Amino acid sequence: MAGKGEPCQLGVRPARGRWRGIELTGLALAGLGRGSTLIKSSEGEPRRPGLEGGYCLDLASPRQGPVTGWRKKEEKEKRKIKKRKILKYENIIKSCQCQHRSGHCAHVMAMAVQKLFPDAKVMIGPWIDNGFYYDFDMEPLTDKDLKRIKKEMDRIIGKNLPLVREEVSRDEAQRRITAMNEPYKMEILESIKEEPITIYHIGNEWWDLCAGPHVESTGNINRKAVELESLAGAYWRGDEKRQMLQRIYGTAWENEEQLKAYLHFKEEAKRRDHRRIGQDLDLFSIQEEAGGGLVFWHPKGAIIRHIIDDSWKRIHMEHGYDLLYTPHVARAHLWKTSGHLDFYKENMYDQMNIENDLYQLRPMNCPYHILVYKRKLHSYRDFPIRVAELGTMYIYELSGNLHGLFRVRGFTQDDAHIFCLEDQIRGEIRGVLDLTERILLQFGFSKYEVNLSTRPEKAVGDDDIWDKATTALREALDDKGWSYQIDEGGGAFYGPKIDLKIQDALGRKWQCSTIQVDFNLPQRFDITYVDSNLEKKRPIMIHRAVLGSLERFFGVLIEHYAGDFPLWLSPIQARILPVTDNQLDFCNEVTRKLKKNEVRAEVCHGERLPKLIRNAEKQKIPLMAVVGPKEVETGTVTVRSRFGGELGSITIDDFIYRITKASENRTSF
Repeated sequence: MAGKGEPCQLGVRPARGRWRGIELTGLALAGLGRGSTLIKSSEGEPRRPGLEGGYCLDLASPRQGPVTGWRKKEEKEKRKIKKRKILKYENIIKSCQCQHRSGHCAHVMAMAVQKLFPDAKVMIGPWIDNGFYYDFDMEPLTDKDLKRIKKEMDRIIGKNLPLVREEVSRDEAQRRITAMNEPYKMEILESIKEEPITIYHIGNEWWDLCAGPHVESTGNINRKAVELESLAGAYWRGDEKRQMLQRIYGTAWENEEQLKAYLHFKEEAKRRDHRRIGQDLDLFSIQEEAGGGLVFWHPKGAIIRHIIDDSWKRIHMEHGYDLLYTPHVARAHLWKTSGHLDFYKENMYDQMNIENDLYQLRPMNCPYHILVYKRKLHSYRDFPIRVAELGTMYIYELSGNLHGLFRVRGFTQDDAHIFCLEDQIRGEIRGVLDLTERILLQFGFSKYEVNLSTRPEKAVGDDDIWDKATTALREALDDKGWSYQIDEGGGAFYGPKIDLKIQDALGRKWQCSTIQVDFNLPQRFDITYVDSNLEKKRPIMIHRAVLGSLERFFGVLIEHYAGDFPLWLSPIQARILPVTDNQLDFCNEVTRKLKKNEVRAEVCHGERLPKLIRNAEKQKIPLMAVVGPKEVETGTVTVRSRFGGELGSITIDDFIYRITKASENRTSF
């Protein structure tokens, strides 16, 4: 089944000339002729042309001519906005074809597989970022099989077969699936709640359940811009107790140039893979003997972790936070109060019976910080109260979901919580944004995508406090001058939030920072303060994380820099290289002096100098200090930069001064 996958995005230029991404649903909207404009209201219902938003047109659906019969008041409203830029039908067709090309190719690939391997059973086949995949229950495939499948896809594309959308009843869909002997499709059908059931046919040779949309025929696909990329194993429904499937990944683009650019990007991403670099530079490992998803920080990785931790703590204390250290386990009753046992139990590890009391590893730090708050009575004069912790948490992840440092079972989150009054929300959020910018900037991240998520349909807390909190978040973002997108209804049930995605060197975006107002936990834990009238009131609670998971952030850092960390962050800042072992004693003395001045240095010898230099460059060490007879005689070192080549001879004291100064200022040597 080809799933809905990610919603497509269209660039819409409003009247003021600034581009914004407008999210389009994956639904088909029939009854529109050429020249018509497709839109939807905030409620998701079709509305008149000219407003922001829109439906993604299904080219496999019949078109029946233009929409008519708008009400007079709507025509009047339409005239008021006649100057606004309107998306033409042809533009939407073009954009939707670009966005959903992967969905069409997924179907063609599945058809090709079942042509070549008739016993293969089809699972799901959604489009994903930069491509698509399909899962099959079949014998293991090889790279040679991928070439055969691609050749069959080319043949199907060349036949220019129509893609036809059909709507059937649930009973009819069940009848057809039973006749095909496709048990997995039957399970998929049971999970579909809406009716009628939509089916897509490729000619009259093949069909599958699918929400759409699709192009008119296979001939709309450029076969030279399609690539089958890789094979992988995947458990059905992500459940390791169920069938292991064959997953085929592919990608599809508008033309060969786009495909080549993507493949180049993919190779660069592969070169930067944090798992490979982590092994090559001996930064971390995941030991299967200990268990999947549990990270071992090796000495070099631990040094970087220490630098991150130390910098994080120092900046937080400068911004008025108190540091906390709290336990890794707690009585299960605590997680019942917080709601985790009711809503999050499947992600928690099993309970431990200790002296007839039940304990569990913590999946979150929040309840601990609340307990610290509740240890004494608070007055309105105490606010704001800011507490922060690098707290290790444990979340149960299926083994098939684990991925290096990006998806683990045990991780440390840079958690902080602010307890404040209603009229302090805006200032506190602005302070968090300033702190976030400062921390991210020092690690080389200056570009963000910012989203403000507002109240969902079901939420706790009254309208007034939601409005105040949302306004405070919006005004804090405006104070910063940051551009942001509003995700209407995308907030958590317990409060509005701000999410930041950082952009790395390849332009990829990573979710790291979150600022979340919470009306739920203060109520669950009954936390209060005494106001100026000596009455008990409930404070506002703000959750926030800047880096998110430190393990995940470290993985992002590795890939951002491709392991070439800046001087201040490098685990080894300088390697001392003797020309011969005759200079070894002097090199050891230089190293001791560097370490005494908090410069991370080491001596490497036993090989010829050119090989020592090559090895240092492979280990991505920023500075090399070469020592020969002349350097011993003059008390100097000849400095060689990994990026700048030979920098000349300088005294040991000058070498130390320049390294320490560059580290303090976060600059190059």
